[in-house]
Amino acid sequence: MERTEYRRMAAVEDGMWWFRALRAELSGRLPAHLPALRLLDAGCGTGGLLRHLARERPDIDLHGLEYDPEAAQIAATKSGARITSGSVNAMPFPDASFDIIVSTDVMCHAGVDESSALAEFRRCLKPGGLLLLNLPAYQWMASAHDRHVHNVRRYTAGQARQRVAAAGFGPVQSGYWNSLLFPLMLLHRLLAARQKQDSDVSFFPPWQDRLFFTVTALERRMARHGLTLPFGGSVWISATRP
Repeated sequence: MERTEYRRMAAVEDGMWWFRALRAELSGRLPAHLPALRLLDAGCGTGGLLRHLARERPDIDLHGLEYDPEAAQIAATKSGARITSGSVNAMPFPDASFDIIVSTDVMCHAGVDESSALAEFRRCLKPGGLLLLNLPAYQWMASAHDRHVHNVRRYTAGQARQRVAAAGFGPVQSGYWNSLLFPLMLLHRLLAARQKQDSDVSFFPPWQDRLFFTVTALERRMARHGLTLPFGGSVWISATRP
């Protein structure tokens, strides 16, 4: 991403509703407390997820990989995790290094080779290890935000599931989240297409931020009872290395 976008992320990710909802979504998909779990956040940005996990999951040995040196330094300072500089296209770790690899909105970037990244995730996971991905949904939803953060790919759940399975992962599950707010998201994109816009990474008015996060929390509660919708703003993937 552009350096200005990393700085925006560092400024807002602790409080902005979308980042908070993403962290809650991913945390809910992690295995229960187990000894000696080793997790890599591949493309960790400025470290918001790692800082959250350091507080919520002290049982996990946390590592981050980040291409941008300034973002990597911010992530190390913010999270206390071990941050390595490098690319997901050729990760600087030995085979079978991690029990869990999480990667949020990284495979969509222009600088990422999708096949190489998936092969590296598989190589660096231990047998039986867990891969968790978050990806932006629907190519037709591409907007000024994508241009600012250098996204060139968006996915349906089916497309993402097929590509992860083709990379040699075992049982692959997929779905959408940020579904209840999706109509508002679509309206925003339609209106924003008429004028030049910055990225969507910004502070919201406090009342709106609370409202949007509350809606995503309701959606997570619905999902725990098996109530999900076949569309949404983001795609989640859960898969294992055989």
